[in-house]
Amino acid sequence: MTTVLGVALAAGILLTLAPWLWPPRPTRREAARGDGAAARLLQSAGFGHATTAHLASVSLAAAALAGAAIWLVTALPAFAAVAAVAGFFAPAGWLRGRARRLQKSRRQLWPDVCDLLVASVRSGMSLPDAVSALAEVGPPSLRPAFASFSSDVSASGHFDSSALRLKARLSDPVADRILEALRMARQVGGTELTSVLRALSASVRAEAALRAEIEARQSWIRGAAVLGVVAPWVILGLLALRPEGAAAYSSAEGVAVILLGAAVSVVAFRLMVGIGRLPEPQRWFA
Repeated sequence: MTTVLGVALAAGILLTLAPWLWPPRPTRREAARGDGAAARLLQSAGFGHATTAHLASVSLAAAALAGAAIWLVTALPAFAAVAAVAGFFAPAGWLRGRARRLQKSRRQLWPDVCDLLVASVRSGMSLPDAVSALAEVGPPSLRPAFASFSSDVSASGHFDSSALRLKARLSDPVADRILEALRMARQVGGTELTSVLRALSASVRAEAALRAEIEARQSWIRGAAVLGVVAPWVILGLLALRPEGAAAYSSAEGVAVILLGAAVSVVAFRLMVGIGRLPEPQRWFA
């Protein structure tokens, strides 16, 4: 009897500690999609349907292609390795650029979205119908996202969960502010929704005008950074085409120069881009 009680006590303690000893593992699909920076980058660039595994595969393919191309042209292992590393990070850089361009283009559209929502609410439409109507009368580049919301809310009948999925689909700070205001109005009610949307529209218009002026003045910084990084490597590639240049850069000193130049290029580019970049607004409850 004592043995049975001891085993039962040990089993009870083990089951109590099981959530900490063996935490639940994410499913294969959740692990592939991920919740980190790569997944947020894919969402902000408009590829929310893709997974981090897709990004890793494209990055590895770009690294192999860039390294092989430089190796075939110059036959310099160090130069090929640097090109492979640059090729690996090239897709992520392209996604960041695409995300910035999408956010910049959409920044001019959100005031119109707010005005359309105000007109729909004042005409007596419900919030789900007002948001769904943007699939037909909203800005053309945003209509597919609102069309998906319309199908989603028609199938589920639940505005809150459909708005959350629309937030993830749009992946924009201003869209988060609009949708959070709509969710709050839907949950707690109130008569100030139109005033809030008007104030938000005026704020976004003023912010967009100020950002456009500052970005126009600071665009030369990014251009100088790109030119300063690319030009030395183009010259290196031209020098490596000559036999004496290839022999010089194949030596230990040449490899050290290539690797040191790559490190300096990365640090200098990051500093220049950091100086010329405006702080981006953060997303709400993303």
